[in-house]
Amino acid sequence: MSIIKTPSPNHDARTLPISMLVLHYTGMKSGAEALARLRDPAAKVSSHYLIEEDGRIFQLVDENRRAWHAGLGSWRGVTDINSASIGIEIVNGGHDFGLPEYPQEQMDALITLCQQIVSHHNIAAHNIVGHSDIAPGRKTDPGERFDWQRLAKAGLGLWIDQPTSAQNADLHQDLAHIGYGSDQASKADTITAFQRRFLSQNLTGKADAQTCAMAHALAALIPSP
Repeated sequence: MSIIKTPSPNHDARTLPISMLVLHYTGMKSGAEALARLRDPAAKVSSHYLIEEDGRIFQLVDENRRAWHAGLGSWRGVTDINSASIGIEIVNGGHDFGLPEYPQEQMDALITLCQQIVSHHNIAAHNIVGHSDIAPGRKTDPGERFDWQRLAKAGLGLWIDQPTSAQNADLHQDLAHIGYGSDQASKADTITAFQRRFLSQNLTGKADAQTCAMAHALAALIPSP
């Protein structure tokens, strides 16, 4: 795996051990524009890596440093997500540019990079998340067209194809156990974020039977903190 070093000045010291991997889309017109912004001192944003549509991988911040990619959010009680995570920006125009499909070459490179990061830092499957997972209502990336199922089949993250019904399940309790916080989001925002990740054809924000069953099945796979 070839990595192109393109340092960004936007980083500082970590205050937490690395336990998470956060995936983003760039949401800009081009990868070149995104790369320039992530290296601009005035922008005060960065990520550890950026992956172009053709699969090229750029490293902007050393993994032992705290990149500035997550902003306000929480996951399983952690609120300084930047200190606890590795952040990867995936070049994609996002919702503002029609949410294009993620090319094969890009996904192949992403999977290879993620496998290396997860192995090196021993990151648990339930701590591989999207920006929308840690900031429901505020962020929607990497979006409902991102192939989380393919990542899970590569050993990256959780996935369930056919959850059984979950009678008497408490959806919000299950979502909280999975990791979703409620500090910055309404209940509907949190449900929508979960659906965007695991039920991308059902973005209703409602606690329907399918959503409850999926959340309950996933929560059962995750140990208590």
